[in-house]
Amino acid sequence: MEYAVLVLVLILAFANGANDVPKGVATLAGCGVTKVRTALIWGTATTIAGCLLSLQFAGKMTALFSKGVVSADPTPAFAASVLIGTVAWVVLATVLKLPVSTTHALVGALLGAGALFASSAVQWTSLLTKVVQPLLVSILVAFAVSAVLARIAGAIATRAAARTSVPEREDALIGARDSRVGPEAGDPAESGSRGGRGISAAHWLTSGLTGMARGMNDTPKIVAIGSFAMVSGMTTNVLAVCVTIAMGVGGLLVGSRIVDRLGRDVVKMNHVEGFTANLTTAVLVGAGASQGLPMATTHVSASAIAASAGGDLSRLKGKTLRDFALAWIVTPPFAAAVAAGAYLVLA
Repeated sequence: MEYAVLVLVLILAFANGANDVPKGVATLAGCGVTKVRTALIWGTATTIAGCLLSLQFAGKMTALFSKGVVSADPTPAFAASVLIGTVAWVVLATVLKLPVSTTHALVGALLGAGALFASSAVQWTSLLTKVVQPLLVSILVAFAVSAVLARIAGAIATRAAARTSVPEREDALIGARDSRVGPEAGDPAESGSRGGRGISAAHWLTSGLTGMARGMNDTPKIVAIGSFAMVSGMTTNVLAVCVTIAMGVGGLLVGSRIVDRLGRDVVKMNHVEGFTANLTTAVLVGAGASQGLPMATTHVSASAIAASAGGDLSRLKGKTLRDFALAWIVTPPFAAAVAAGAYLVLA
């Protein structure tokens, strides 16, 4: 059973990489800063860096997912059931091109299997304060912060454009103009203006920081479940490295499905808006990971991208946001139901 758990952990890490690696770099492709493949390579590299950093900062997060949701000593059957429930949803969502939260799915699977495994050990009180509240608050904060940053950055770009000569003004205005008609993928960012090059560099930096924060945030959760039934002789650090590799492979091979949906189907962004959305995501998810708060990169990233539209909500694609919201609502009960069914079979 321990080897089966290890295989499931690696499948979950692969699926997590496919669904989550794109969330830090979707804006790069969506704004036309670079091609999808290049964006995914950058997202994978920075995610790997974050995964490795998590070895030093993962204590609080690992403890939460090891004992903070279900406090009973786990069994291999329980671990396998939780992984099956989580994998089933994350894989299905990726096939459907829906960015979903592995955190949400893990919590749902823990509750579904935990209700059968040891119902009295489910920590409902800590679940509310340590999981539900951070997830909900992060959505609101991400939207508010990203909206404010987008307005500030747009105002700065407009002011800078007003001070330039006429030939330079069109370049400077790229950062502030209505982005309903954005640059096509692969176009040179910001037409080579000094301000444009600065924004592009900042955009790359914040997308990289988002990837690192995501790696720090997700790796400990997956490792925590895998440690429920560790293969003899394997340490948690070795397991974390294996998870890191599987995440990277998943992001490179399958991540383009989510890049297209998140980067282009929520709102047409310009470079300034992509930069501010990523800055918001990197700061919030990074802070959450360092404090052991299980924020969902999915929710933070999607909220920050949506808020980049500022006050012009007509720019947002309602159908896409509706699909995302439905997927987020379905995530915990779906994972819980599959995990509970798996436990009935395996226990």
